[in-house]
Amino acid sequence: MPSEKPPLPPGGGEQLLPTHTAAAVSLPQPPAPSSPSPSSNGKPEEPWHRIHLGRGMYLDIKRRLPYYWSDWTDAWDYRVVPATVYMFFANILPALAFSLDMLHKTNGEYGVNETLLASVLGAVVFSVGACQPIVIVGVTGPITVFNYTVYNIMKDSGTYYLGFMCWIGLWSLVFHWVLAVTNSCNWLSYVTRFPCDIFGFYVALIYLQKGVQILETLGDGSPFWLSVVVSLLVFCIAYICGEIGTKSTLFKHWIRVFIKDYGTPLTVIFFTGFAHMGRMKNVPLETLPTGVAFMPTVESRGWFVHFWDLPIGHVFLAIPFAVLLTVLFWFDHNVSSLIAQGSEYPLRKPAGFHWDLFLLGLTTGISGLLGLPFPNGLIPQAPFHTESLCVTEVLTSSSSSSSSSSSSSFEHGGKPQLKATHVVEQRVSNLAQGLITLVAMTGPLLSVLHLIPQGVLAGLFFIMGFQALEGNGITLKLVYLLQERKLRPRDSPLRGCPDKKICLFVGLELLGFAATFAITQTVAAVGFPVFIILLIPVRAVVLPRWLGEGELGVLDGPTASEFTMISCGGNSFGGRAGGSGNGQRDQGGVLEGEGAGEETDGDGSGGRRKRRGDEEMGESRGLEVGGEGGVARRRLSRGQSTGDEINRA
Repeated sequence: MPSEKPPLPPGGGEQLLPTHTAAAVSLPQPPAPSSPSPSSNGKPEEPWHRIHLGRGMYLDIKRRLPYYWSDWTDAWDYRVVPATVYMFFANILPALAFSLDMLHKTNGEYGVNETLLASVLGAVVFSVGACQPIVIVGVTGPITVFNYTVYNIMKDSGTYYLGFMCWIGLWSLVFHWVLAVTNSCNWLSYVTRFPCDIFGFYVALIYLQKGVQILETLGDGSPFWLSVVVSLLVFCIAYICGEIGTKSTLFKHWIRVFIKDYGTPLTVIFFTGFAHMGRMKNVPLETLPTGVAFMPTVESRGWFVHFWDLPIGHVFLAIPFAVLLTVLFWFDHNVSSLIAQGSEYPLRKPAGFHWDLFLLGLTTGISGLLGLPFPNGLIPQAPFHTESLCVTEVLTSSSSSSSSSSSSSFEHGGKPQLKATHVVEQRVSNLAQGLITLVAMTGPLLSVLHLIPQGVLAGLFFIMGFQALEGNGITLKLVYLLQERKLRPRDSPLRGCPDKKICLFVGLELLGFAATFAITQTVAAVGFPVFIILLIPVRAVVLPRWLGEGELGVLDGPTASEFTMISCGGNSFGGRAGGSGNGQRDQGGVLEGEGAGEETDGDGSGGRRKRRGDEEMGESRGLEVGGEGGVARRRLSRGQSTGDEINRA
């Protein structure tokens, strides 16, 4: 009997089939692929050099266009409000901190307003035109490193820096479009949790490092110690709010959800005022520097870069830098998008990686012309945005022995079992946070931002970095190894793999992270995108020589579900090895959600909720929810593939 096919959104099954004909789908039993390939699904593979130009973008638009209207109407949902507020703070404050780096290390070429406008550009373009509008786009730590490294390389030559960066952006636009037209995102099928976790671990450590660096610049004496205390208080209170919202049984549902949704923004606001209270107001604290409303940092230059003033030799000298930028963005943005659409999130609307890469090239070129730092997908903000849009249930039924023990634990003060029912997939929250950022460039709001102590900013870096690190696959495997053997979770997928193999896998991940981090601390930092992209063939070619197929199935796995990966050919390299690829993340990750790839409502709305009441605040009581006995099984792996819920066609 043929396996059940994944449920397809309205508009015809052919819209969700990447390149396969109806005859291929109707075969009674698809033959097993002879080798990992993004395009093998019972039909002989085409030669690698045969490229259907523009087919990926065409199919991306064809699949997503029927949902475009519902992307706006589905925003009539309470979850959009806290997601917008949280993303505004989580995007703008780190961007301001990165702008301080660029302000000092590029001699004022990039400043606060340039960074804010780059975030606005990315938010508007991707919220309105992208196939996956929930991916947050802005200024990241890696591009900050790239920008000031290029400045350090070129400053002695007397090159017009913004003109040179403009040509880097224009060449990169061409390269992005070439990659989009030639369907390069099909290679994302080879991007498993291995490179994603290494890169996520690197970004999380960059955030923690940035928080420490901010405090180091604050001198000594009373200003320094007050800033340290404020940063630690921000971290602690924000962390407690997150724990109450997701793992505590304190208070009623709506109170817990309110604390989870607004805890971090309210913490930032409170401690901004707290540092100016009582005797503390006499302590001269360093605050966020701001510029003139809607004006470049160097007011004399204007917003349009005179790129034609550059010598022809420097125009072509920008090409190798543009290649490195394109490599960085191809990996960084796509990984951000993959993680934001991870298999733990019950998404119901199709993705579109090829078209989104085309849009990324457009924003890169426009940013170069305006003299802005280049925006791209943000880690950890992009997955945080998806999490904030999740609607969850609290499960209390106990119709089986396993569920009885879970329910008993819940009733006696244990952690509640939460289950994501769906994600509010829409375009408004991303657009709204971008427009609020644009409003923040006005004079009055720049004055308000100027009141925020840098200690508060450091605390925000600490909490975002820690939360990203806490849910990272490397961290969770290390925690598993450090646990006493007899106290390890009995249902952990990692139990099926020897400890020495887990140590080998984690050791290789840490080695990849250490090499990536080390190169960014040297003058060779501009070349680190090449090293990052090499993690993909290392996983595909080197690791299978040292670890068995079953072991890799437990330790690694696809980043996103096959429903999401349809845009890239429909199959994931990490999910072919017979194993489920579900050993990636242990307890403590995002809770399990069902329905990834479920058939949507007939009108394509997909994101509309089916329940009201408590669910209005993001949670609902579920007395009898589908599954075995109605009790959610926590994903022990945040990277668990939805292959258990969706059979391959």
